Amino acid sequence: MTQPQVDDRTRDPGRTGIADDGTAPSARMVRLAERLRERIGADKVLTDPAQLRTYECDGLAAVRVRPGIVVLASHRDDVVQTVRSCAEAGVPFVARGSGTGLSGGAIPVADGVLIVLSRLRQIVSVDPDNARVVVEPGVINLWVSREAAPYDQAYAPDPSSQQVCSIGGNVAENAGGAHCLKYGFTVNHVMGAEVVLPDGEVVRLGGTASEHPGLDLLGAFIGSEGTLGVATQVTVRTIRIPETVQTMLVGFHSVRDAAGTVSDIIASGIVPAAIEMMDALAIEAAEAAVQCGYPQGAVAVLVIELDGPAVEVDEQFRQVRELAEARHAFETRIARDAAERALMWKGRKSAFAAVGRISPAYYVQDGVIPRTRLPEVLEEIGRLADEAQMRVANVFHAGDGNLHPLILFDDAVPGAAHDAERLGGAILDLCVDLGGSITGEHGVGVDKKSKMARQFAGEDLDTMQLVRCAFDPDGLANPGKLFPTPRLCGERPGVRTAADTPDPALGEVF
Repeated sequence: MTQPQVDDRTRDPGRTGIADDGTAPSARMVRLAERLRERIGADKVLTDPAQLRTYECDGLAAVRVRPGIVVLASHRDDVVQTVRSCAEAGVPFVARGSGTGLSGGAIPVADGVLIVLSRLRQIVSVDPDNARVVVEPGVINLWVSREAAPYDQAYAPDPSSQQVCSIGGNVAENAGGAHCLKYGFTVNHVMGAEVVLPDGEVVRLGGTASEHPGLDLLGAFIGSEGTLGVATQVTVRTIRIPETVQTMLVGFHSVRDAAGTVSDIIASGIVPAAIEMMDALAIEAAEAAVQCGYPQGAVAVLVIELDGPAVEVDEQFRQVRELAEARHAFETRIARDAAERALMWKGRKSAFAAVGRISPAYYVQDGVIPRTRLPEVLEEIGRLADEAQMRVANVFHAGDGNLHPLILFDDAVPGAAHDAERLGGAILDLCVDLGGSITGEHGVGVDKKSKMARQFAGEDLDTMQLVRCAFDPDGLANPGKLFPTPRLCGERPGVRTAADTPDPALGEVF
């Protein structure tokens, strides 16, 4: 995937552990590397420039920062010792899982340490009687469902990248997926977490039950994008596999009719397991990539899935079909078996990567709007795209209004990447103006932190900052992410000092 080359606001070549011009690492980083090798082993500590370049970015490939040190953790104690060493040296650190995030949340900090958790892949325990699984953070999302499958259970959150994304990253970003409409996001399925705080202390948040008395520190940690600490073990709950699952693919000649059908279904009192929507451009890409066989001539398609007791699903399916036909659906297909269901989902699940078949480059955004505003929002996105003389493929979780506009451009054309970024920003502004959000599941990271002030008042941001400072008073955990301004621990909310003025060489840093 190629994304626009945006202004890198976290890079400062003069402060990288090994600068872009090949100069030697700073004395502080040399000492820290030596200490880490002594504490966790030399084979887990990388400082070679060629090796470091492997970890310069996550799924937001447009922004790249070379870390000073990379730690390949293979045990919880490696994380503890690394974080403790960073705290002693006053060096920032960033935790990274599979690196599939699309908002730049796992981009390293120059002159900092990147803690790679992908080797922590142990399934600690499977407890079907209590419907829970304990895993390390590097465990791949799909593995949890595979482990639970023999007991007729599954893990509900299912991001499109579930074959490669890790549970630790899902926790950091509060990932969702196609079935979050009915089953909720990661936060609804995590019962407890073992967390290494930014000073190296190990604590447990939550536990082995769904509810706990007192402050919801676990809820605060999930979705905090690595700014409150590093999860080294996660307890997730599993759900019983439904008695019946039925999947329907519906073709429309109008985006407005497809979007209206979504609102009609929810308004009827039916809550499907999933309602996904793709427009003509996204369908074209999916067909080119995976030959999914979607209805020819469709301007939009809905993938609708219902699950539950067979009698209930049959009746709901009849109602959904009638609602779609009332909105002029011209073709309806019902999956006859698991193979047909997988093919229907294949087009949707592969949509992001498939866009590469019809465009040299693309930029992914992620915003949320009220479901009832879908028709007008899609029309406005089309208008904005025409105005910018760009194409936008729309793929999204229609049931909860979570948009994923894919902005297509040619990165060989000067300025095209910046035009794509500006169009993405305009779409996020539209989401906020209509009462939505700048992110549904991809997170804020570095990509959208400038939009935080568009959605939240200064008082809101100050309150968020107070929470962060309670966990990380020195601001070492994933700095430069999430917050739009250099809000410093210790400052009084609403009062700006000289310390608030960022170093021009660093851009927006925390």
